[in-house]
Amino acid sequence: MNPELADSVRQALRRVTTLLLSELGPGGHWTGELSASALATATAVTALATVDRAAHADLILAGLNWLAGHANPDGGWGDTVRSRSNLSTTALVWAAFGAARADREYAPVVDGATRYFHRHAGPPDELVSAIENLYGKDRTFSVPITMTLALSGRLGPDGWRRVRPLPFELAALPRGLFGALRLPVVSYALPALIAIGQVIYHHAPRFHPLRSLVRRRTLDVLTQLQPPNGGFLEATPLTSFVTMSLGGMGRGEHLVTRRAVGFLRASARPDGSWPIDTNLATWVTTLAIKGLRHQPETLSAPQHATLRAWLLGQQHRVVHPYTGAAPGGWAWTNLPGGVPDADDTAGTLLALRHLGDPDPRTLQAAADGVRWLLGLQNRDGGVPTFCRGWGTLPFDRSTPELTAHALRAWRGWMPHLPLALARQTLQAQDRAMRFLATSQRADGAWVPLWFGNEHAPRDENPVYGTAQVLLGMGHEPALNGIRANGWRFLQDQQNADGGWGGARGAPSTIEETALAVEALADDPTADKNVQRGARWLIRAVESDGWREPAPIGLYFARLWYFERLYPLVLAAGALGRLASKDG
Repeated sequence: MNPELADSVRQALRRVTTLLLSELGPGGHWTGELSASALATATAVTALATVDRAAHADLILAGLNWLAGHANPDGGWGDTVRSRSNLSTTALVWAAFGAARADREYAPVVDGATRYFHRHAGPPDELVSAIENLYGKDRTFSVPITMTLALSGRLGPDGWRRVRPLPFELAALPRGLFGALRLPVVSYALPALIAIGQVIYHHAPRFHPLRSLVRRRTLDVLTQLQPPNGGFLEATPLTSFVTMSLGGMGRGEHLVTRRAVGFLRASARPDGSWPIDTNLATWVTTLAIKGLRHQPETLSAPQHATLRAWLLGQQHRVVHPYTGAAPGGWAWTNLPGGVPDADDTAGTLLALRHLGDPDPRTLQAAADGVRWLLGLQNRDGGVPTFCRGWGTLPFDRSTPELTAHALRAWRGWMPHLPLALARQTLQAQDRAMRFLATSQRADGAWVPLWFGNEHAPRDENPVYGTAQVLLGMGHEPALNGIRANGWRFLQDQQNADGGWGGARGAPSTIEETALAVEALADDPTADKNVQRGARWLIRAVESDGWREPAPIGLYFARLWYFERLYPLVLAAGALGRLASKDG
């Protein structure tokens, strides 16, 4: 870089770093803030209205007002306030107004939703078919939506007959049989399976030799799965679906219902909305530490110690009661509804590595985390999100960005591992590298599972996925060929303005531009691309709106979200990498 650009990079980095440090909370870690969600707000309103409209009138009214104020001009709703309208979210919002018996008070809003359905799905009586066609054979989200429509009265007096039953009796089986019998059920979905399956059976009983016999037993399983704060996975939609299902069959006083209602009331925001999940505190903390790794002097020794102790305290040390996951992993949050997953375990291992020389406690935690990731690796060499499996569900499907993240974590801790564990890890790395080679697209891209872009083809985000894989694979000589192909892909995706979106032509964002710049910083052929990207980032940081996050995150069931800290942590990483490279 020329001296003028290098100086501008350092100035922008100072501003970003100052803002990022100002977000440190009183506990010494980052918490962030997830976007408000129309879908989460709608399901929470429906759940509270189903259990007791009068008792929860305050939150119901606030939620309806928020929904009415955030309808898109086309009459529909998207998952976030920056997302385009979609059929699923609009249907659930429409159901919320029905469940609250508020159509008259919000007639223009409800009429707008009806017009949206006519344009995108046909008349409302064809809505069930449209939703089922949207999800195909996957019933894990289409059935909760159609159940909510029936519960709210939107499907008419015979509506329950139009909702497909769910095999809630499977929850009575030992959990270990799910994988052995290749059942399309995982523990993450069990609360919805039990509660939704039971309310459908309650309103539209169909003869079945087991269902009437195991209703009580499966409700006992549901009770055992519920975290103490009432929130399943800390997720407002999942908790709401369980709550409305129990309320919809007259079980408003059941312990699960009362705990879930407490969670929903506690997680409501002052503006009347709900987020899709409570927070990503562990995830954004590890992202921040990694983003600041090029500036080791930024965090003081006491801050290092505080962050290390906090992260060590989030490691799951016993078999997880919800998922049965082995000890050693980390979840996305420090709250009781979180469950261990590959991305957060790899991210925490890397963050601990960046916090200075490890003490004995950290060494033990790291070894346990490495073992946990090894136990997750699929037969194809890839790493899934939550559990090993046969690749038919998002939960157990190998995905390149998670595999590269695990590879990066394994490599970072290799010098500190016991000999036997190091040998296992080397073998896992070889298998992971083969997976990355086979999962690369012909154009050089890798497509991630948990991030997307509404402006890119098929809502995918190959820029995010490719950048993360390139950052994860390091300088391994065996990967030189696929690395070069990935670099070329990122160069080709750069927009005319110098930034990157999820794919070429998608609007440039801080998040995607920062990741692409950092990933290309090691590419000897990409100097011009990096400099153009750096100038885009600098202009963005100097502008007023650069901190507005983009809705590129994908939650369960491909629900969009954005996180307030993503622009900060990713810009810190990219600008820090450029500053360290220059000087």
